[in-house]
Amino acid sequence: MTIATGIGSMPGEDQAAYDDAVRLVLDQLPDLPHLPEVPGRGATATMTGRALAVMADLGADLQPAGWRLTDAPGVDHRRARSLLGQDLDTLEDLTAGDTGAFKIQVAGPWTLAATVEKPRGDKVLSDFGARRELAQALAEGLRTHVADVRRRLPGVDRLVVQVDEPALAAVLGAKVPTASGFGRHRMVHPPEASEALAWVLDAVTGSGAEPWVHTCAAGTPLALLRTSGARGLAVDLGLMTAADHDALGEALEAGDTVALGVVPTLDPATAPTETELTERVLRWLDMLGLDPTEVGERLVLSPTCGLAGASPAWARSSLALLRAAAANLS
Repeated sequence: MTIATGIGSMPGEDQAAYDDAVRLVLDQLPDLPHLPEVPGRGATATMTGRALAVMADLGADLQPAGWRLTDAPGVDHRRARSLLGQDLDTLEDLTAGDTGAFKIQVAGPWTLAATVEKPRGDKVLSDFGARRELAQALAEGLRTHVADVRRRLPGVDRLVVQVDEPALAAVLGAKVPTASGFGRHRMVHPPEASEALAWVLDAVTGSGAEPWVHTCAAGTPLALLRTSGARGLAVDLGLMTAADHDALGEALEAGDTVALGVVPTLDPATAPTETELTERVLRWLDMLGLDPTEVGERLVLSPTCGLAGASPAWARSSLALLRAAAANLS
C-alpha cells in the first residue's frame, strides 16, 4: 500500500498555527504523520533552531548574522529547547493512544555546518575539527531526542527520523559562500561527508528508529546517502536525473523506502489533480520496471519540500491530494 507523508514545515506564525498543523497532519496523513515545524514563529522554530535544540554538549546563541556556537547555551538556544519541548507536549496530548508509524525531522550535520558559525565567526564548515564536533554532538543529541519521542508516543511501532540535508550538494561542490561573500568554502570530499552523516544515521538506527535523508537540492549524490546508512530517500521527483532515477529504483528493489516529492510546495497557478499525480507516479514506476503493488509502503508520496511558504489553504489541499493519490496507487 502506497502511503503519504509531509516533509516537515507548515505555514503559520504563532503557536495556534502549530497546533492547527499537528491536527491537520494527523487528520490527512494517518499512515505516516510527522512532527510539524512552523518556522514562521521565529529563529528558534526554524530547521536550524530545531536541530540546535536537539544537539548535545555544545551551546549556541543567536547573533545578527544567525546562529553561532558558544561555550554555553545562550538565551535563544534555551528558548529553542523550550519550544521543542512545548511542541512535543502538544503532540503527546493530541496523539494519546495513537499507534502505527510516525516521522520526526532534524537538520543534518552538513546543512548545520553550512549554516551555523564558529564562536569567532565564519561557518563551522570552514574548520575540520569544528564540523566533526558538531556532527558528533548532533548524533549524541538525537539518541536522547528519539528516546524522548518514543516515551511520548508509546503506541508508535515504527519511528522514522528524517535527516534534512538541503545544503549537502553545495558543500560537496564548494558552493557555500564565506562570511565575506566574496569566496567559497573548500569542498568537503565524499569520504568525510559520508563519515559525518553515518555518525548521525547510525545514532538513529542504534536508537531503534528508521533513518531517512531528505534533499530538495539537485546534484545530491543519492548513492552516498545510502552507503552512509540511509534506509529511506526523500527527493523532489522533478529534480532527478537519469542516474538519480536508477539509484531510486535500486533503493526500492533493495527494500529501502523512497519518498517522492510530487506536489509543489508553493501555491500553484493550477493545482494538479489526484488523477494527474497518480498517472505521473505510475509512469515513473513503469520507467523503472516496477509495479506499485510490489513496492507497497516502500513508496511514499510527499510534497517536493516543506510547506512553510504555502498558504494554509494550499497546505491543506496538498496533503489531501497526496493522500488521495496514494490511495489510488494502492
